Amino acid sequence: MRLAFKTMPQNIEWSVMLDTWRELDADPRYESAWLFDHFYPIYGSDEGPCLEAWVALSALAQATSRIRIGTMVNAAPYRNPGLFADMASTLDIISNGRLELGLGAGWNESEASAYGIELGTITQRFDRFEEYLECVVSLLSQPITNFQGRYYTLTDARNEPKGPQQPTPPIVIGGAGPRRTMPLVAKWADHWNFPGGEVDKFAEVKARLAECCEEIGRDPAEVTTSSHLIYKAGDPIDNVLVQAEQYQQAGLDLAILYPFSPIDPASVHDMADALECLVETG
Repeated sequence: MRLAFKTMPQNIEWSVMLDTWRELDADPRYESAWLFDHFYPIYGSDEGPCLEAWVALSALAQATSRIRIGTMVNAAPYRNPGLFADMASTLDIISNGRLELGLGAGWNESEASAYGIELGTITQRFDRFEEYLECVVSLLSQPITNFQGRYYTLTDARNEPKGPQQPTPPIVIGGAGPRRTMPLVAKWADHWNFPGGEVDKFAEVKARLAECCEEIGRDPAEVTTSSHLIYKAGDPIDNVLVQAEQYQQAGLDLAILYPFSPIDPASVHDMADALECLVETG
């Protein structure tokens, strides 16, 4: 099992986030570091401060040199696919090929409504997300993209320069829906993120992913699996270790430490120390 870390861009001083990512970059036990993509806080009250993910991630890319970076995951309705692909290629260049490209159908009605962004029904979200994935992958990998769908139209669309990771940066799809999400993971994703919860549920959805891969002739081992190890700063480290052990036994590839409250940036090394017995090195 490999190790990653996620910082909430809500209710946090920029200096604390910056210092945390620098500590993560310096610790080779961490493979990647992540933000979430929301305009409002999603834990506790939604009235607090929340940094925008792409701007923050661009700055963090310049403040680090080794660790892979990403947003888990970006909501498709928030950005036109042409804009999204252009942003992704640019950040892949800026980060020297360290970008992990998170994508999801979107779900936050509160912030979307406040910003005048139409999410639609669940069916509409996933119909749109299918088109979105096709558009983004083509824009990242092809010289010219033409697409005519219900939600998106691209006409002789170009995206230059492309990033160093070809044909695309690793695509990360988040979610656990067996009917719509997992077939899309099987078709498009290099990495599937199970948002978190009971390990038995992770194992159940992982089995569904294997079925979807089999249906299209893909080896499910090609898809990295990840989940969040959720904790509070004051929780005993042993609680996190128990979570990690359970997920490891269920076949998790990447454990993402996800604190629900502000932490001392230097404490990321203590967490890595506690999990070192489970973590692959080298």
